[in-house]
Amino acid sequence: MSDAFTVTPSVDTPSPPETRQKILIIDDEAALRETLEALLSLEGYEVETAIHGEAGLEKIDRNSYDLVLLDLALPGKNGIEILGLIRDRNADLPVIMITAFGTVDNVMDAMRAGAQNFIQKPWDNEKLLADIRSAIARHQAEEENIQLKRAMKQRYNFANIVGKSEPMLRIFDLVAQVAPSRSTVLIQGESGTGKELIAKALHANSTRRDKPFVPVNTGAMPTDLLESTLFGHVKGAFTSAIASKKGLFEVANGGTLFLDEIGTMGMDTQAKILRVLQDRRFMQLGGTQEIQVDVRIIAATNVELRQAVREGRFREDLYYRLNVITVEMPPLRSRREDIPLLAQHFLKRYSEENTLPLRALTPEALRILIDYDWPGNVRELENVIERGVVLSATPSINADLLPGHITGRNYSTSLLEHSPDASLFEILEDIERRIIMAKLERCNWNQTDAAEQFRIPLSTLNQKIKRLNIEIRKRGRD
Repeated sequence: MSDAFTVTPSVDTPSPPETRQKILIIDDEAALRETLEALLSLEGYEVETAIHGEAGLEKIDRNSYDLVLLDLALPGKNGIEILGLIRDRNADLPVIMITAFGTVDNVMDAMRAGAQNFIQKPWDNEKLLADIRSAIARHQAEEENIQLKRAMKQRYNFANIVGKSEPMLRIFDLVAQVAPSRSTVLIQGESGTGKELIAKALHANSTRRDKPFVPVNTGAMPTDLLESTLFGHVKGAFTSAIASKKGLFEVANGGTLFLDEIGTMGMDTQAKILRVLQDRRFMQLGGTQEIQVDVRIIAATNVELRQAVREGRFREDLYYRLNVITVEMPPLRSRREDIPLLAQHFLKRYSEENTLPLRALTPEALRILIDYDWPGNVRELENVIERGVVLSATPSINADLLPGHITGRNYSTSLLEHSPDASLFEILEDIERRIIMAKLERCNWNQTDAAEQFRIPLSTLNQKIKRLNIEIRKRGRD
């Protein structure tokens, strides 16, 4: 007898939830309906059945379901037509198609119509149950994400910030409390934790929300260019100053200026920033008149500023001026319960951006993501999900589509395996190249962050990148 007609409970089936999940089976074959109903009932699901599409639609109109199992070949309207009508009623209800005719055209038609998965008869019970659990879990995560965002939006204006962990809820409360004030805020945390998103939330929830929010990466510019960018210059202030230009302090007047990576700012520029904080006045480069501004400063850094003060790399008086209110961004590894929500958020974003059906992580892939330590934090997770969405040829993103440094696949054996005659020098170069590329990928291709994590000078890393012919990819979002 085929597995499709053999009812055996799953070996690793979890205990049924207090509120039983409800599944609707739409299939005109009585034997299959009964078999599926028995299998799913043993798994703890509440099951209802319908013998054709119209009967199934009537049940969907009257009841709420967590998932629909829909046969492709139905009397009257076929499964694809019924799926379209289900989508008209409930665009988010998970639907798994079942058929004896699993052609490529059928699969593509079902996926385009919005099916989460496609199961061919006779099916394997364990795979079917795993697909059902995955589809329901994904739907629940989407619903939870929507409800969380709705609740956050009602309470705060936190665009694109996802989290339900205790550390994030504390940050939400702190931001809501601090945002309406004029106080300077210092956001500290590792690279990729979302410091700019918090800065934007502070601005969006402040009385300055209708004025400019102006971000500037202070660690990405040489001192002269940074000062010209911040304070502006008059015509002739330096050789290339062929016209006067407003600085970002003036552009942000009435609003918020976000100084990112402030821990890398030079001491001379720090002194000028301090004066603006104290007097709300500054002079353009080459200028003779002071300009008065009303700007709220939000600063961010992944550098331990107290240590930088002790080492004489950061002004103590500026540190205390900035450190009126401190927001400590937790690394992703300390809020692992947010990983499924964040993953679902990015799956939806990049599926839509690439005009693909919504992708889903398999349970194994999600487990790997939850167990990984994420040195690149949320930014690294976002890049991994975008990569999986783009590379996946099916709605499911399995562990094979995750980068090797996350799954633990060995990066250093490729040359040995494919070029057994390679010299020791060539093998060592290949290993070094792969290690550097893995680190750069984890740091969102930010050479400065990678050099810090390698504990080598940036110039040394750049020399290695050039020698090993490593192509630097475009950096993603913070």
